[in-house]
Amino acid sequence: MTEVIAVVNQKGGVGKTTTSVNLGGYLANSGKATAVVDMDPQGNATAGLGVKVADGAPTVYEVLLGEKQTREALQATTQENLNVIPATPDLVGAAIELMDQPYREYRLRRALKDLAPSFDFILVDCPPSLGLLTVNALAAAHRVLIPVQCEYYALEGLRQLLNTVDMVRKHLNPQIQVLGAVLTMYDRRTALARRVVKEVRKTFPGHVFDSVIPRNTELAEAPSTGRTILEYAKDSRGAKAYEYLSEELLNLYL
Repeated sequence: MTEVIAVVNQKGGVGKTTTSVNLGGYLANSGKATAVVDMDPQGNATAGLGVKVADGAPTVYEVLLGEKQTREALQATTQENLNVIPATPDLVGAAIELMDQPYREYRLRRALKDLAPSFDFILVDCPPSLGLLTVNALAAAHRVLIPVQCEYYALEGLRQLLNTVDMVRKHLNPQIQVLGAVLTMYDRRTALARRVVKEVRKTFPGHVFDSVIPRNTELAEAPSTGRTILEYAKDSRGAKAYEYLSEELLNLYL
């Protein structure tokens, strides 16, 4: 059975795309057919996976509007078992064009039904907002994975997002569950980062992955090469952290 996981946080710069791309890489490496759906108009997951969208090529924008079939937009990456449905800045227009359309919150869910039989995991990389694109991702997802930056406002943002997930569960997607939070951009040299880790684990016991993603030069460099951290620097601390996260996640499904 396909598992659709929305990687979401309303804050920007917390590691959503880094997590989507690199977790996807390790899931694919474990033999799981994996697709990353880029729902962010910035298209960072698309670029980070080395995909350049040719003029006129279908993207998630055309899929959401019903102009193209989902499989028409699917593109392979350089890594075996890893595919992406790309995004371009055109995606900004989708939220506006869908605003008056019926069942606008369910466009992605319907689109992924066509794709699901061929994949074990579909990771949806969400934009840094709680607008219609993110709501589409939450309405389509079975689980939510929340990257949480090790910073002062982490707890406040996490509480707000969990409240949003509860609202989606009540009104749009009764099956959605929180898979867990993953702590990102951890700098063990700072007392603040260590305190944030402690507080998040204390406040949300049982809902925080053991894996902690460090601030890491190789993780920052990998997107510019269009490769996952597994392909770019598999012996780096960042790579080991995402490898461990993928193992934790897979163990939840054993």
